[in-house]
Amino acid sequence: MTALYNLHAKKKATNLSINSDLLKKAKELHINISNSLEKTLIQLIKEKEIKNWEAQNKISVNSYNERVSKNGTFSDDMRSF
Repeated sequence: MTALYNLHAKKKATNLSINSDLLKKAKELHINISNSLEKTLIQLIKEKEIKNWEAQNKISVNSYNERVSKNGTFSDDMRSF
């Protein structure tokens, strides 16, 4: 499986606007905001890339499914279940 992003890329400082009460509570609970943001971004990027792949390949997937529905798969005669 290929990496979603360069794990060895340098960290970059950035400015964010966060609800002040939310930030306060996160700090009180010793939540690592940078780490939490990175984990959330990874998940969001994965979800977006899956949706993009599905959109880009929708025609091919539908065509394949239609062909399998009509003709079956090459191994249908070889199955023992």
